Amino acid sequence: MRTLPSISLDEAREVIAAGERRAQDIGQPANIAVVDAGGNLVAHARMDGAWIGSIDISINKAYTARAFDIQTRDLADNAQPREQFFGIQVSNQGRVMVFAGGIPLQHDGQVVGGVGVSGGTGEQDQAIAEAAAAAYRPAG
Repeated sequence: MRTLPSISLDEAREVIAAGERRAQDIGQPANIAVVDAGGNLVAHARMDGAWIGSIDISINKAYTARAFDIQTRDLADNAQPREQFFGIQVSNQGRVMVFAGGIPLQHDGQVVGGVGVSGGTGEQDQAIAEAAAAAYRPAG
């Protein structure tokens, strides 16, 4: 049986904590989600004041980043009319998010999960996601 390296709960909590710090720095409460190598939710935090409607979006941004091993902002560029992935957002039962805030998490060149952020502008979500992803440090 082949097993995929994946992010642990403790690692996911560190990723979320870093995202929360960045969100506080810019004054934008957010939802921050982390998924494992299989795209399954490992951890989620909804900061005080973050939109309830953004819970699902943050989880789906993390899923999208892992499912396609691409930042969601980059997928968005390719999902425009006449581009190669136009219409992709209706695939996967509508779970695919094509705007900024989702980033794959990597270890030794292999994607082991994803982080997704929602609650602010695309620029804010991306900044928070970048800070969160930068904090990922695999155990061991």
